[in-house]
Amino acid sequence: MPVINRIADFHDEMTAWRHDIHMHPETAFEEHRTADVVAKKLESFGIEVHRGLAKTGVVGVLRAGTGTRAIGLRADMDALDVQETNTFAHASTLHGKMHACGHDGHTCMLLGAAKHLAETRNFDGTVYFIFQPAEENEGGGRVMVEEGLFDKFPCSDVYGMHNMPGFPVGKFAIRPGPMMAAYDVFEVIVEGKGAHGAMPHHGVDPVVVASHIVTALQSIVARNVDPMDTAVVSTTQIHAGDTWNVIPQTAMLRGTVRTFKTHVQDFIEKRIQEIARNVAAAFGASIKFRYERRYPATVNTEAETENAARAAAALVGEANVNRNPTPAMGSEDFAWMLRAKPGAYIWIGNGDGEGSCMVHNPGYDFNDEVLPLGASYWVTLVEQQLARQEPVRQAAE
Repeated sequence: MPVINRIADFHDEMTAWRHDIHMHPETAFEEHRTADVVAKKLESFGIEVHRGLAKTGVVGVLRAGTGTRAIGLRADMDALDVQETNTFAHASTLHGKMHACGHDGHTCMLLGAAKHLAETRNFDGTVYFIFQPAEENEGGGRVMVEEGLFDKFPCSDVYGMHNMPGFPVGKFAIRPGPMMAAYDVFEVIVEGKGAHGAMPHHGVDPVVVASHIVTALQSIVARNVDPMDTAVVSTTQIHAGDTWNVIPQTAMLRGTVRTFKTHVQDFIEKRIQEIARNVAAAFGASIKFRYERRYPATVNTEAETENAARAAAALVGEANVNRNPTPAMGSEDFAWMLRAKPGAYIWIGNGDGEGSCMVHNPGYDFNDEVLPLGASYWVTLVEQQLARQEPVRQAAE
């Protein structure tokens, strides 16, 4: 696999880092041990370390030469509330928590790049190594930006990377424009009238109302959204009742919405509320409605996408860089950094062999074979974007 030789030399070391982090998963804003590991590694490489943004965030600063340009490289550190089913030696030691999305691998790829860049300093300018907490659901990227990430570490552009199961190792994918969808959530509380389960005519059954709302919501994408646009409306929870023979007073349903365009996002929010209210009214019930916009769409800027694609192609060849992948309906809070700065988010293949599975699965594990390639990508990107300028020699008179 085409990786930088020196990084290949410490592949086993990177693997040991990842296995340690995988064994000790920490979820949103609780990444204290992981942040300590990251900070100590950076300090051991001779990199300036800053802590405290978004509670557990870590930023390493490495300068070389006299250049004034700076770029940011971001990795996420948090795990998920998932019970791991793997039985290998480095499986999670914490019940109900695991690295089911590969953030342990992302962290170690960036640490590997930091180690190499600190050794070689073959660039001219400043690199900010951004280790972000709470990517999953809680918006740690947004919090870092709001707490002054780019004021304290003023880079011109920022880059992110995520593993992608199903893509072969040695392949990358990136495109300008949307890579990942916006992430919204909604909640509808149906207020009915409780009654005896054997005497439904004395009540207004909120379970029936909620069921009709769930079915009606599917018409939004099927019949209201332009077929040339992309959207998902999924009801993922229904909660009602406590016993067998009581029609409850209320029922609650929750779900998620994924979109790429703001006007589609606006329309779906309005339409969910209209459908829920009108369906409930038809049954003699009422609703309370809540809608939250969690993450915006992850949108790559054109010039920075080219920078990232060029760095990937320098490693694996142009044929192994997909420059027009289908955007994913999943979401990514790196979107908040891309709202603040130009930048690009790239996918790196995590393998497509037997036994591989998609992220957020209890049997998932980051592919250690990918570690040196990801670190080499980061180093190549830095050395390209912060290339040393050869001195201009005047011709002899």
